[in-house]
Amino acid sequence: MKNPTIPNKLRCVQPQAGFLAILLCFFSFQTFAQIKDNEDLQKMADDDQSERMVAKVDWAVLNKKDSLRRSRVTRLYAEDKVKTAKDYLNAGIVFQHGNDTVASAMAVKSFEKAIKLDSTLNRWWYAAAVDRDLMRRGKPQLYGTQFIKNKAADGKWVRYKIDTTKVTDEERKYYRVETLKEQEEKERTMNLKTISSYYANHNSAGKTVGHIRQEFKKGKSSDYNINEEAVNNFAYELLNRNKDEEALQVFKLNTELYPKAFNTFDSYGEALMKTGQKKKGLKAYKKSLELNPANDNAREILKNNG
Repeated sequence: MKNPTIPNKLRCVQPQAGFLAILLCFFSFQTFAQIKDNEDLQKMADDDQSERMVAKVDWAVLNKKDSLRRSRVTRLYAEDKVKTAKDYLNAGIVFQHGNDTVASAMAVKSFEKAIKLDSTLNRWWYAAAVDRDLMRRGKPQLYGTQFIKNKAADGKWVRYKIDTTKVTDEERKYYRVETLKEQEEKERTMNLKTISSYYANHNSAGKTVGHIRQEFKKGKSSDYNINEEAVNNFAYELLNRNKDEEALQVFKLNTELYPKAFNTFDSYGEALMKTGQKKKGLKAYKKSLELNPANDNAREILKNNG
């Protein structure tokens, strides 16, 4: 059986050198094993996402920040400081918001490398990057992650043109993308009013929670988007604005509206932990893990707080 190829930085000298050689080999492996995620990249990716989860985005300011982040990530690539799967994922998150095909191609490259190194990462990022890159090049998307506002349809959201022959629904599921049928429903909900707009007009979490309950009863006749993801995102908007108590009301409501959705309990647990309610937070994470035994985030938090 042919010996496996060992990367140069891990290749050890022959044992003639005795103990010293073994020691050098040990430290080589130790150094390699101790490679850590780049904290700078993590912060940039976190900022990229949090700055978009606000009620009103100042796009001129945000676009400038995006540009500075892309320049910084490009330098980190040049300095060989993008090493781990998480590093490549975070680099892709930054590159995806570029406005040209250079940035979109780098996003595809980064996400592809990330999931090759760690297939447990969110594969949706890769599918979305591929679609966005194709859209920037004027070509049909493959997975169906991109939606645009159609001026010819009174500015309504529509799914960007798609070639449905290249990717199956099974492949879409693998990359955590909605099926073609689910994308049609997504298009419908995207054209509904937002919970944030109701809250902005009434400035009351209590009234907003009551309104969400009323809209939920209407089902597909609702005027507002009150699906699980929309309610969750609104709760995070409040949390990011340090309106912790109001956010908790909405997170809790989401677990009541969608009691079989593991992510509602995961998010509720996160909010409870943030506000110092550890016991309740761990209970929510436990429920999330019961609903989805593959929820590694909940498992890790429960393990670290056991």
